[in-house]
Amino acid sequence: MATLDAVLDLLDLEALEENLFRGRSPQEEQQRVFGGQVAGQALVAAGRTVEAERTTHSLHAYFLRPGDPTIPILYQVDRTRDGRSFATRRVTAIQHGKPIFALSASFVAPDEGIDRGDVMPEVPPPLEVPTVLERIEKHGSSLPDEDIAWMHRERAIEMRHIDQREYLDNENKEPVNLIWIRTANPIESAAPLLHQCLIAYASDMTLIDTAMRPHLKALEAATNVQIASLDHAMWFHRACRADEWLLYVQESPNLSSSRGFTTAKLYRESGELVVSVAQEGLMRIRGD
Repeated sequence: MATLDAVLDLLDLEALEENLFRGRSPQEEQQRVFGGQVAGQALVAAGRTVEAERTTHSLHAYFLRPGDPTIPILYQVDRTRDGRSFATRRVTAIQHGKPIFALSASFVAPDEGIDRGDVMPEVPPPLEVPTVLERIEKHGSSLPDEDIAWMHRERAIEMRHIDQREYLDNENKEPVNLIWIRTANPIESAAPLLHQCLIAYASDMTLIDTAMRPHLKALEAATNVQIASLDHAMWFHRACRADEWLLYVQESPNLSSSRGFTTAKLYRESGELVVSVAQEGLMRIRGD
Protein backbone atom coordinates (compact mmCIF):
# COMPACT_ATOMS: atom_id res chain seq x y z
CA MET A 1 0.00 0.00 0.00
CA ALA A 2 1.36 3.41 -1.01
CA THR A 3 2.45 6.07 1.49
CA LEU A 4 0.64 9.40 1.64
CA ASP A 5 3.42 11.21 -0.25
CA ALA A 6 3.22 8.54 -2.95
CA VAL A 7 -0.57 8.89 -3.21
CA LEU A 8 -0.33 12.69 -3.48
CA ASP A 9 2.22 12.20 -6.24
CA LEU A 10 -0.10 9.72 -8.00
CA LEU A 11 -2.96 12.23 -7.91
CA ASP A 12 -0.80 14.89 -9.59
CA LEU A 13 -1.65 13.83 -13.14
CA GLU A 14 0.39 14.82 -16.16
CA ALA A 15 -1.57 16.90 -18.70
CA LEU A 16 -0.82 15.56 -22.19
CA GLU A 17 -3.37 17.54 -24.19
CA GLU A 18 -6.64 19.34 -23.56
CA ASN A 19 -8.93 16.80 -21.83
CA LEU A 20 -6.22 14.11 -21.83
CA PHE A 21 -4.16 13.18 -18.74
CA ARG A 22 -1.69 10.48 -17.77
CA GLY A 23 -1.45 8.78 -14.38
CA ARG A 24 1.02 6.32 -12.90
CA SER A 25 0.86 3.48 -10.38
CA PRO A 26 3.17 2.96 -7.39
CA GLN A 27 6.27 0.87 -8.02
CA GLU A 28 5.15 -2.10 -5.98
CA GLU A 29 4.64 -5.79 -6.63
CA GLN A 30 0.93 -6.05 -7.28
CA GLN A 31 -1.20 -7.92 -9.79
CA ARG A 32 -3.66 -5.11 -10.48
CA VAL A 33 -4.10 -1.41 -9.88
CA PHE A 34 -5.94 -0.52 -6.64
CA GLY A 35 -9.47 0.61 -7.52
CA GLY A 36 -9.35 3.64 -5.22
CA GLN A 37 -6.29 4.90 -7.10
CA VAL A 38 -8.09 4.82 -10.46
CA ALA A 39 -11.19 6.48 -8.97
CA GLY A 40 -9.10 9.23 -7.37
CA GLN A 41 -7.06 9.87 -10.52
CA ALA A 42 -10.17 9.93 -12.72
CA LEU A 43 -11.80 12.46 -10.39
CA VAL A 44 -8.66 14.61 -10.58
CA ALA A 45 -8.84 14.52 -14.38
CA ALA A 46 -12.51 15.52 -14.35
CA GLY A 47 -11.99 18.25 -11.75
CA ARG A 48 -9.19 19.88 -13.71
CA THR A 49 -11.64 20.69 -16.51
CA VAL A 50 -14.19 22.58 -14.38
CA GLU A 51 -14.14 26.01 -12.73
CA ALA A 52 -12.23 26.05 -9.46
CA GLU A 53 -15.20 27.19 -7.34
CA ARG A 54 -17.24 24.12 -8.31
CA THR A 55 -16.76 21.03 -6.18
CA THR A 56 -17.75 17.40 -6.68
CA HIS A 57 -21.21 16.54 -5.46
CA SER A 58 -21.51 13.05 -6.96
CA LEU A 59 -19.68 10.39 -8.92
CA HIS A 60 -20.71 7.07 -10.41
CA ALA A 61 -18.09 4.64 -11.68
CA TYR A 62 -17.63 1.17 -13.16
CA PHE A 63 -14.52 -0.99 -12.90
CA LEU A 64 -14.36 -2.60 -16.35
CA ARG A 65 -11.02 -4.43 -16.49
CA PRO A 66 -8.13 -5.04 -14.08
CA GLY A 67 -5.58 -2.23 -14.30
CA ASP A 68 -1.99 -3.04 -15.26
CA PRO A 69 0.33 -1.46 -12.64
CA THR A 70 3.38 -1.68 -14.92
CA ILE A 71 2.24 0.93 -17.46
CA PRO A 72 0.65 4.42 -17.25
CA ILE A 73 -3.10 4.99 -17.38
CA LEU A 74 -4.58 7.51 -19.84
CA TYR A 75 -7.61 9.51 -18.70
CA GLN A 76 -9.81 10.92 -21.47
CA VAL A 77 -12.29 13.57 -20.27
CA ASP A 78 -15.57 14.35 -22.05
CA ARG A 79 -16.91 17.79 -21.10
CA THR A 80 -20.54 16.69 -21.20
CA ARG A 81 -22.18 19.88 -19.94
CA ASP A 82 -21.42 23.22 -18.30
CA GLY A 83 -24.56 24.79 -16.85
CA ARG A 84 -25.06 27.80 -14.63
CA SER A 85 -24.96 25.67 -11.47
CA PHE A 86 -23.81 22.19 -12.49
CA ALA A 87 -21.02 20.81 -14.66
CA THR A 88 -20.96 17.17 -15.79
CA ARG A 89 -17.92 15.19 -16.92
CA ARG A 90 -17.33 11.67 -18.18
CA VAL A 91 -13.89 10.10 -17.83
CA THR A 92 -12.58 6.93 -19.45
CA ALA A 93 -9.38 5.32 -18.12
CA ILE A 94 -7.51 3.48 -20.87
CA GLN A 95 -4.72 0.88 -20.94
CA HIS A 96 -3.56 -1.34 -23.80
CA GLY A 97 -6.07 0.48 -26.03
CA LYS A 98 -9.08 -0.62 -23.94
CA PRO A 99 -11.17 1.10 -21.25
CA ILE A 100 -10.49 -0.23 -17.75
CA PHE A 101 -12.66 2.25 -15.81
CA ALA A 102 -15.51 4.65 -16.56
CA LEU A 103 -16.52 7.60 -14.37
CA SER A 104 -19.35 10.11 -14.51
CA ALA A 105 -18.98 13.05 -12.13
CA SER A 106 -21.03 16.14 -11.43
CA PHE A 107 -19.72 19.40 -9.98
CA VAL A 108 -21.74 22.19 -8.40
CA ALA A 109 -21.27 25.80 -7.36
CA PRO A 110 -21.90 26.73 -3.69
CA ASP A 111 -25.59 27.15 -2.84
CA GLU A 112 -27.75 27.94 0.19
CA GLY A 113 -30.88 26.10 1.35
CA ILE A 114 -32.42 23.78 3.94
CA ASP A 115 -29.76 21.81 5.80
CA ARG A 116 -30.31 18.49 7.61
CA GLY A 117 -28.52 15.14 7.88
CA ASP A 118 -28.47 11.82 9.71
CA VAL A 119 -27.02 11.71 13.21
CA MET A 120 -23.66 9.96 13.65
CA PRO A 121 -23.75 6.74 15.70
CA GLU A 122 -22.32 6.95 19.21
CA VAL A 123 -18.81 5.50 19.19
CA PRO A 124 -15.58 6.10 21.14
CA PRO A 125 -13.48 9.06 19.95
CA PRO A 126 -10.83 8.03 17.40
CA LEU A 127 -7.83 8.46 19.69
CA GLU A 128 -9.46 6.18 22.27
CA VAL A 129 -9.70 3.39 19.69
CA PRO A 130 -6.50 1.33 19.39
CA THR A 131 -5.06 0.59 15.97
CA VAL A 132 -5.21 -2.92 14.53
CA LEU A 133 -1.48 -3.36 15.12
CA GLU A 134 -1.85 -2.32 18.77
CA ARG A 135 -4.58 -4.95 19.18
CA ILE A 136 -2.52 -7.64 17.46
CA GLU A 137 0.48 -6.87 19.67
CA LYS A 138 -1.73 -7.13 22.76
CA HIS A 139 -4.02 -10.03 21.87
CA GLY A 140 -2.31 -11.87 19.02
CA SER A 141 -3.96 -12.84 15.74
CA SER A 142 -4.66 -15.83 13.51
CA LEU A 143 -3.21 -13.93 10.56
CA PRO A 144 -0.04 -15.33 8.92
CA ASP A 145 3.22 -13.62 9.85
CA GLU A 146 3.64 -12.23 6.33
CA ASP A 147 0.22 -10.53 6.55
CA ILE A 148 1.11 -8.94 9.89
CA ALA A 149 4.47 -7.81 8.45
CA TRP A 150 2.59 -6.25 5.52
CA MET A 151 0.33 -4.38 7.95
CA HIS A 152 3.39 -2.78 9.58
CA ARG A 153 4.22 -0.95 6.35
CA GLU A 154 3.73 2.82 6.22
CA ARG A 155 0.52 3.70 4.40
CA ALA A 156 -1.47 6.70 3.24
CA ILE A 157 -4.62 6.15 5.30
CA GLU A 158 -4.78 5.59 9.06
CA MET A 159 -7.68 3.36 10.16
CA ARG A 160 -9.04 2.59 13.63
CA HIS A 161 -11.71 -0.14 13.70
CA ILE A 162 -14.47 0.14 16.29
CA ASP A 163 -14.90 -3.66 16.24
CA GLN A 164 -12.29 -4.94 18.68
CA ARG A 165 -12.08 -8.27 16.82
CA GLU A 166 -11.12 -6.90 13.44
CA TYR A 167 -8.27 -8.98 11.95
CA LEU A 168 -7.75 -10.82 15.26
CA ASP A 169 -9.60 -13.92 14.07
CA ASN A 170 -11.51 -15.39 11.13
CA GLU A 171 -14.81 -15.77 12.97
CA ASN A 172 -17.93 -14.73 11.06
CA LYS A 173 -19.09 -11.23 11.98
CA GLU A 174 -22.09 -9.02 11.32
CA PRO A 175 -22.03 -7.22 7.94
CA VAL A 176 -21.51 -3.87 9.67
CA ASN A 177 -18.19 -2.08 9.99
CA LEU A 178 -17.40 1.25 11.69
CA ILE A 179 -13.93 2.69 11.16
CA TRP A 180 -12.31 6.03 11.97
CA ILE A 181 -10.18 7.08 8.98
CA ARG A 182 -7.93 9.97 8.02
CA THR A 183 -4.75 10.50 6.04
CA ALA A 184 -1.62 9.38 7.87
CA ASN A 185 -0.23 12.93 7.85
CA PRO A 186 -1.64 16.47 7.57
CA ILE A 187 -2.30 17.90 4.09
CA GLU A 188 -0.92 21.37 3.40
CA SER A 189 -3.35 22.14 0.59
CA ALA A 190 -6.93 23.15 1.39
CA ALA A 191 -8.11 22.56 -2.21
CA PRO A 192 -11.51 20.82 -1.95
CA LEU A 193 -10.88 18.68 -5.05
CA LEU A 194 -7.70 17.19 -3.55
CA HIS A 195 -9.46 16.23 -0.31
CA GLN A 196 -12.41 14.76 -2.23
CA CYS A 197 -10.01 12.70 -4.37
CA LEU A 198 -8.21 11.41 -1.27
CA ILE A 199 -11.55 10.43 0.28
CA ALA A 200 -12.50 8.67 -2.98
CA TYR A 201 -9.15 6.85 -2.83
CA ALA A 202 -9.78 5.70 0.76
CA SER A 203 -13.45 4.83 0.23
CA ASP A 204 -12.66 1.68 -1.80
CA MET A 205 -10.52 0.06 0.90
CA THR A 206 -12.98 -1.78 3.15
CA LEU A 207 -16.40 -1.98 1.46
CA ILE A 208 -15.91 -5.50 0.08
CA ASP A 209 -14.44 -6.49 3.47
CA THR A 210 -17.75 -5.48 5.08
CA ALA A 211 -19.73 -7.64 2.64
CA MET A 212 -17.44 -10.60 3.41
CA ARG A 213 -17.60 -10.33 7.22
CA PRO A 214 -20.43 -12.92 7.70
CA HIS A 215 -18.61 -15.42 5.43
CA LEU A 216 -15.03 -15.43 6.70
CA LYS A 217 -15.04 -19.15 7.55
CA ALA A 218 -16.25 -20.10 4.07
CA LEU A 219 -13.62 -17.87 2.49
CA GLU A 220 -10.89 -19.30 4.71
CA ALA A 221 -11.82 -22.82 3.59
CA ALA A 222 -11.92 -21.89 -0.12
CA THR A 223 -8.84 -22.46 -2.26
CA ASN A 224 -9.71 -20.05 -5.06
CA VAL A 225 -11.56 -16.79 -4.38
CA GLN A 226 -11.99 -13.93 -6.86
CA ILE A 227 -12.57 -10.51 -5.28
CA ALA A 228 -12.93 -7.20 -7.16
CA SER A 229 -14.85 -3.92 -7.06
CA LEU A 230 -17.54 -3.74 -9.75
CA ASP A 231 -19.09 -0.29 -9.41
CA HIS A 232 -18.82 2.63 -7.01
CA ALA A 233 -20.90 5.71 -6.25
CA MET A 234 -20.32 8.68 -3.95
CA TRP A 235 -22.28 11.76 -2.96
CA PHE A 236 -20.44 14.66 -1.28
CA HIS A 237 -22.95 16.49 0.92
CA ARG A 238 -20.73 18.91 2.83
CA ALA A 239 -17.17 20.18 2.74
CA CYS A 240 -14.64 18.07 4.64
CA ARG A 241 -10.93 17.39 4.84
CA ALA A 242 -9.28 14.02 4.32
CA ASP A 243 -6.70 14.70 7.06
CA GLU A 244 -9.35 15.13 9.77
CA TRP A 245 -10.99 12.12 11.41
CA LEU A 246 -14.03 10.75 9.57
CA LEU A 247 -16.21 7.91 10.87
CA TYR A 248 -16.80 5.44 8.01
CA VAL A 249 -20.07 3.62 8.83
CA GLN A 250 -20.54 0.64 6.48
CA GLU A 251 -23.35 -1.91 6.16
CA SER A 252 -23.85 -4.71 3.63
CA PRO A 253 -27.55 -5.60 3.28
CA ASN A 254 -27.13 -8.16 0.50
CA LEU A 255 -24.81 -10.76 -1.04
CA SER A 256 -26.19 -12.85 -3.91
CA SER A 257 -25.02 -14.15 -7.30
CA SER A 258 -21.43 -13.65 -6.08
CA ARG A 259 -22.05 -9.88 -5.69
CA GLY A 260 -21.89 -8.12 -2.33
CA PHE A 261 -23.64 -4.76 -1.95
CA THR A 262 -22.46 -2.26 0.67
CA THR A 263 -23.67 1.20 1.60
CA ALA A 264 -21.72 3.62 3.77
CA LYS A 265 -21.72 7.08 5.34
CA LEU A 266 -18.85 9.30 6.39
CA TYR A 267 -19.27 11.64 9.36
CA ARG A 268 -17.04 14.37 10.72
CA GLU A 269 -15.90 13.87 14.30
CA SER A 270 -18.31 16.70 15.18
CA GLY A 271 -21.19 14.47 13.96
CA GLU A 272 -22.09 15.99 10.58
CA LEU A 273 -22.80 13.67 7.65
CA VAL A 274 -20.42 14.63 4.84
CA VAL A 275 -20.35 11.78 2.28
CA SER A 276 -22.54 8.82 1.28
CA VAL A 277 -21.13 5.80 -0.59
CA ALA A 278 -22.49 2.68 -2.32
CA GLN A 279 -20.60 -0.16 -3.95
CA GLU A 280 -21.17 -3.60 -5.39
CA GLY A 281 -18.22 -5.98 -5.34
CA LEU A 282 -17.49 -9.41 -6.75
CA MET A 283 -16.89 -12.21 -4.24
CA ARG A 284 -16.74 -15.42 -6.26
CA ILE A 285 -15.62 -18.76 -4.84
CA ARG A 286 -14.25 -20.77 -7.75
CA GLY A 287 -13.52 -24.46 -8.01
CA ASP A 288 -9.92 -25.68 -7.81
